[in-house]
Amino acid sequence: MRILIADDHETVRKGVCAILTAHKDIEICGEAANGEDAVKKAVALNPDLVILDLSMPILGGLDAANQIRSALPSVPILILSMHEGYNIAEASRLAGAQGFVSKSNAGQVLLEAVEALMNGQTFFNQR
Repeated sequence: MRILIADDHETVRKGVCAILTAHKDIEICGEAANGEDAVKKAVALNPDLVILDLSMPILGGLDAANQIRSALPSVPILILSMHEGYNIAEASRLAGAQGFVSKSNAGQVLLEAVEALMNGQTFFNQR
């Protein structure tokens, strides 16, 4: 499974990559540091899954999710954010994401969320 990761913090991107690549069936096909680049790379790379940070420069994660959803309607999108709460998860869903994971909880549930989305399910986890 090929995954594109977009987060404006390189340390977070590398941490997410480390968690995911520990799983033998996962390949990180691209990384982006802002939402605009994430949209461009998603269209160019056609990943199996896109993970987007909610708060990114140039184009935020929700707007990027909307654009990716329009260009690649069958590609699942997972929003990853330091912000938590029902309103954030619901805004993610309305933007076209199939999942939401809080960064504070990502170490425990990120792989579970990825697997759920790849199996056609949704995953909206909060503390």
